[in-house]
Parts: sequence; structure tokens; C-alpha cells
Amino acid sequence: MKATRLSAAGLAVALLGALTAGTPARAADTDSTTGSSTTCAIDPATPKRQFRAMWIASVTNIDWPSKASQTAPDQVAKQKSEYLGWLDLAQRLNHNAVVVQVRPTADAFWPSPYEPWSEYLTGVRGQDPGWDPLAFLVEESHKRNLEFHAWFNPYRVSMPAPGAGADLAKLAPNHPARQHPDWVFAYPPAGVAGSRLYYNPGIPEVREFVETAMMDAVNRYDVDGVHFDDYFYPYPSGTYQVPDDAAFAQYNRGFTDRADWRRDNINLLMQEMNAKIKAVKPWVKFGASPFGIWRNKSADPAGSDTTGSQSYDIISADTRKWIKEGWIDYVVPQLYWYIGQYPAADYGRLVPWWAEQVRGTDVQLYIGQADYKSGDPAYGADWMDPRELSDHLTLNRSYPEVLGNVHFSAVQVRENRLGATDIYAAEHYSRPALVPAMSQLPAKPLQHPVITGVDRADDGVRLTWHQPANGKGPFGTATSYAIYRFDGAGQVDGCALADASHLVANVRGTDGDVQSWVDTDAQAGQAYTYYVTALDRVWNESPASPARFVR
Repeated sequence: MKATRLSAAGLAVALLGALTAGTPARAADTDSTTGSSTTCAIDPATPKRQFRAMWIASVTNIDWPSKASQTAPDQVAKQKSEYLGWLDLAQRLNHNAVVVQVRPTADAFWPSPYEPWSEYLTGVRGQDPGWDPLAFLVEESHKRNLEFHAWFNPYRVSMPAPGAGADLAKLAPNHPARQHPDWVFAYPPAGVAGSRLYYNPGIPEVREFVETAMMDAVNRYDVDGVHFDDYFYPYPSGTYQVPDDAAFAQYNRGFTDRADWRRDNINLLMQEMNAKIKAVKPWVKFGASPFGIWRNKSADPAGSDTTGSQSYDIISADTRKWIKEGWIDYVVPQLYWYIGQYPAADYGRLVPWWAEQVRGTDVQLYIGQADYKSGDPAYGADWMDPRELSDHLTLNRSYPEVLGNVHFSAVQVRENRLGATDIYAAEHYSRPALVPAMSQLPAKPLQHPVITGVDRADDGVRLTWHQPANGKGPFGTATSYAIYRFDGAGQVDGCALADASHLVANVRGTDGDVQSWVDTDAQAGQAYTYYVTALDRVWNESPASPARFVR
């Protein structure tokens, strides 16, 4: 995910292509809020459903916690407050999810029975911070009705400081890698600058162990998604080879080509992890954020019109196969290049390629955005254009398969260099949006809410509503509510709810059947009509409530 790693694919050269205009689009309204298939005119700038998130990285304290602290209550309170600040930012930007790194280096941000506490919490490998960060992260995110995607790194074991190198003896005393040194290799070799430790993906016991360690969090915490980035086999360093001769000789499963064997090792991880997640919690989504180039078409006719590094070859990640096999629910390619005509990696060429890969599948496509490059002259003149990121999101509108964006990373989103965050937020995230529903996940129909009160109050308009019980369990049960507001009185047709033009809030439900919310933006003397819909935990929406009017 880091900028230093991404230069291998090359930077696109400056020449902004023509972008689609923000004119109203036509869409078939098949949402359950209308119960019809009416063709509606919708505003592409205010989509009703769009995944919006930022990565919150913990490794080397990139985003959160920004500083490893001791376990004193005031230090813990500072870490908690800092995380709440990231949720405040997500809400201001009308995001609906966070992707938080909770296993950065074969360690844990929860009391794991399998792996040591992360050093990025306390500054000491294996030290108990005295609280359960993952429980806090999930609970507070859900209070804001933000999906929580637990971001794991499957195989990376160490991330030593520059010049420190890879050293098993520097891991926590109880680290599994110290107990099973045969599970681990150093790459580049120990003693070479940048050397890190990795679990060997070719050893079956390793694959089983890392899956078990990650599934512990899935089983014990109410996460909405499991997220991998692009760390599988390590990125190549010079001419050094990954030292897996012994593993290939012992566990080759009949493969004679080592590159194919390595890809199959990662394929098994993806296939098995997805199956394990769905076996215990079918509603939990599984997604990956691969390097932005699968293969170049010069190497494979199915590849993209690019000439950069290929994840299929350099890190053994056959991301296209994961999509075609349905082993993931969503994919977030890291398209960390600008819009231009240099063939190495042009954003404008890669978006349609990825759109084509998910077309006709159940896999949703979100785009990884390089907020860290915006306003940094080290990445070229095009990234000094404050509109570059907003232009990316505008281009995405031409491809209905693109259902959202994830921004790297939180500190860069907040930094808002050149005002770029403000620009894309105003032009693309001006209204709330619901997370796109996934048809492959289990669901039961929801009954519509009934608004029982709509009253003027000192702080705005207070709505109360009743949600009929649909039964127990994660399916057919309301988790959150969407609130729509229209000026004046009277019924509206179904198309009025087809985009987010009138969506004013998306709030988490509370225990009990009676819910309430205050519209603090309501103007005194202005008459309004309100509708409320219910959403289950995977964002399927009920029909709309009967309208309620307030003067």
C-alpha cells in the first residue's frame, strides 16, 4: 500500500482525457422502496448507493494509532479519542465504511490466543494494552452506522525500522514465528537493507494457521468485512529470489512450474478464507485490494492496455481468477495513477478493464484512490492539479460497474492538500449514500417502518417510528434506517427515492422497536414530508414508510 512500493508500475504521463459530464442518467428503479421497475432519471452526482471509505493503516503508526502509547489510562483515552476523530472525518465526508488494519504484521489488535499484541499499540511487541481495541473500533464505527472492514495482512511477519533488518529474535517472545522458524523466510536476505520476515505461503500448516488466526477475529467480533491488501508473496527486490526451494520440493502438489504453484498457494488461501467466513457468518463480506495491474495484454490477451508491473507475476496474485471464481465479494484495485496517455498505467485505461472483469459476476468493484499523491510534487505535475482525484470519480461514472471508492490513507484525506479532498467531497459525496447491496448474500424481505411522530422541537424536527419485528437473527432484521425529506406536502413517486437527492440521513438502529432521530437541518417555517426505510445489515432496503408531513 505504501508509495515507495508502487513506483514499479510506472506513473502515467500528464494529459487529462475528456470526462463524462455530470448530466442526469437513466436507471431502472428496481429498489424495494418502489416495488416497480420504472425508469427514473437520476443525478449521477448523488447516487443512492456507493461504497465510500478510507483505509486506516496501523502499520508503523501511519494513521491510527498515530503513536504507540503506554497503557496508562490517559494514553489509552488519547488513542480512543484519536480514532473517534477519524470517524468524525468519515461522517463529514459522507463515507459509509472504514477499512481498519488490525493485523499488520502477524500480530493482533485484539486479545488473540494465536498471535501477540501488536507493537503499534504500546510500542512493545506482545505487550497487553489493557483494553480490547478491536471491540472498541467495531462498536464505535457501528454507532456512526459505518461498516467496519477488518484489514488483515496474511503473511507479513515483521516491518523493521530502516536499517534494522529481519531478525526472529526481535519478535515478541511468544510469537509463533519464533516457535516455528521453519515457517518463516527473510526477504531480501537477512542483512540486506529492507529485509523483512514473511510466513511461507507454500507450507500448508502456515496457510491453516494464518486462516485460523484471522478467523478468530471474525468469530468473536461483529465485523462487516474481511479485507486483504496486496501483500501476498513479497514484491521483488533486486535479483533476490524468494527462498522457498524446500517448500516447493516438499509441498508442490504435482506442480512443476514454481510460479504456478505460488499462485495456487494464494488461490487456496483466498478460496479457503472465503469458505470459512461464509460458513460461520454468511453476511460478512470478503474483499481484496490488489495492485492495479493484473497482467499486461502484451503478456496475456486478457490483460490491460498497460506496460507496468504485473501482480500475477511479481506477487503471485491471480486477482482476475478470484473474481471469475467468486472467491471474493468485492475488489478494490489500487489505481494509484493519474489520467493520462502514458501506457505504463493510465487510470483512464485501467478503470474500464476492471469494470469488464467484474461484469456479469457478483463481485463488486470499488477503486482504490491515491490521496497520498495529491499535492505531492514528487509524483509529477498532474498530481499538483487539485481536481485530479475528483476527475477520477467523474470518470468512474461512465462505468456502472464501479460502485465506490476507498481512499489511501486517512491522514492524507485529512491533509486535504491543494483542497483536493474538499473538491471531490463537494462534487461526489455531497449527500449520504447507502452501501451497495450484494445479491449473493443471504437476505429476507424487510417490512416497512411506520412513522409515529413528526414534531417541531427546539433543535429541529423530531421523527419517531416503529419497526415491525421480522424475526430474530441477522436476516430480515432492521439494522439501520434511511430517512428521506422533501419540501412541502404530498406524496412523491418512486423515482424520488431512486437517488440520494432527498436522502438526509442513514442512522443505526437502537435496541427495541421504537426509533427516533432529530433533523437538525430542518428550517423553521418550512413544511416537509418525510419517509423512512429500513435496511438490514447487508443494506437491503425495505419499502418506504407511509409519508408524514410537518409544517
